[in-house]
Amino acid sequence: MEWFVASDYWLARLVFQRSLAGLYLVAFLAAALQFRALIGERGMLPVPRFTARVPARRSPSLFHLHYSDRFFALCAWAGCAVSAALLAGLDSLLPLWGGMLLWLVPWALYLSIVNVGQTWYSFGWESLLLEVGFLAVLLGNDEVGPPVVVLFLLRWILFRVEFGAGLIKMRGDACWRKLTCLDHHHETQPMPGPLSWFFHHLPKPLHRVEVAANHVTQLVVPFLLFAPQPVATAAAALMIVTQLWLVLSGNFAWLNWITIVLALSAIAFPADPPDVPGAPLWYVVVVLAVSALLLGLSYRPGRNMLSRRQVMNRSFDPLHLVNTYGAFGSVSRVRYEVVIEGTADETAREDGDWREYEFKGKPGDPRRWPRQFAPYHLRLDWLMWFAALSPAYAGPWFGALVERLLENDRDTLRLLRRSPFPPDAPPRYVRARLFRYRYTTWRELRETGACWERTYVREFLPPTRLAQAVQRP
Repeated sequence: MEWFVASDYWLARLVFQRSLAGLYLVAFLAAALQFRALIGERGMLPVPRFTARVPARRSPSLFHLHYSDRFFALCAWAGCAVSAALLAGLDSLLPLWGGMLLWLVPWALYLSIVNVGQTWYSFGWESLLLEVGFLAVLLGNDEVGPPVVVLFLLRWILFRVEFGAGLIKMRGDACWRKLTCLDHHHETQPMPGPLSWFFHHLPKPLHRVEVAANHVTQLVVPFLLFAPQPVATAAAALMIVTQLWLVLSGNFAWLNWITIVLALSAIAFPADPPDVPGAPLWYVVVVLAVSALLLGLSYRPGRNMLSRRQVMNRSFDPLHLVNTYGAFGSVSRVRYEVVIEGTADETAREDGDWREYEFKGKPGDPRRWPRQFAPYHLRLDWLMWFAALSPAYAGPWFGALVERLLENDRDTLRLLRRSPFPPDAPPRYVRARLFRYRYTTWRELRETGACWERTYVREFLPPTRLAQAVQRP
């Protein structure tokens, strides 16, 4: 069945699968290290409370059958182990059906996590990892050549990621059409990286070039993915270069990296394909049947892209088999940050000894330079960015966060860079204040050593004692 496989893409499949396994490993590691404070039994949004009100048919997950922190940890670390095995190439040592089942394990485990993760797992790259991970099950191993239809579906996902993001920009904020969004975006993005300050201070004409190049890459180049080689390879390579530029300019978890992985699957690497036997009939039937199902389900994200009311980052089925993507349809002009402070004073006075909690990734101390965390995802830091945009984003979990800080909860403090209070002496009061942040100029950086300048705006949460904090469910 030569029509069924594209043997020239065997190296592209190998690079794609090993890279995807690496991203799975990062995702499971983040889940294992952060879940207790976020969605654990004593977390800010506990899984048992979620599964009690949301039926399994709406959020299929192993944790509808049973939940305990120990069981979640077992699943997360098992996901790490299987991902590491796939990264090492264990699937190539198994028969075809065994390799497919092995790829199915991290997909099922991560689906179980995402479907109970609530707002902490509401990001588009979660669904993207699941959609791509499901297709990886169908790609096969060294016993068969890569199926043509699966390679096409991977390009179809990449097309939707890029073209959907381009459309949401053109339909959204006018600054994208005026080519001025990057005058602000490097400063106001959710989590700046170590080079974001320098990107912000690039000449404005270069920012215009950046935006224009982005429009070309997202609105024109995706169509070339379906052209004959070497045009498709050139299109994919251009997308990779663009994504690496974004990697340098900020921390976007694994969004850029999984887009790069998708693009790698479209590159025809110069290498002689190995001799492999023909694809067995059962494999052909399974791949074609599932691919037909996915193409049929793609109707809704396709229609969404063409709609004037286009939405971004939405799943159209509980298994996250097909989804719609997009980011930054609007760009903030001003950066706000919620700064959380505590005091051990008996009375919460304005001029008391208030000490600031330091987060790992989000801006805090103006003199502390941002670090690179992507593709690792700091979920609390990202949600704090949304909280600064509007208190409504923080409504379900912020009170619980304050309560955990008042208790010096060990798991919560592990999400932070530093707590100003020793483990055996929690604060008596915690408060939150809203500040406006802006990048310093070159001269201010030389004079003060600070990359940020911040100005107090208003109170976000008044001084709160443990008895006043939102009670645990």
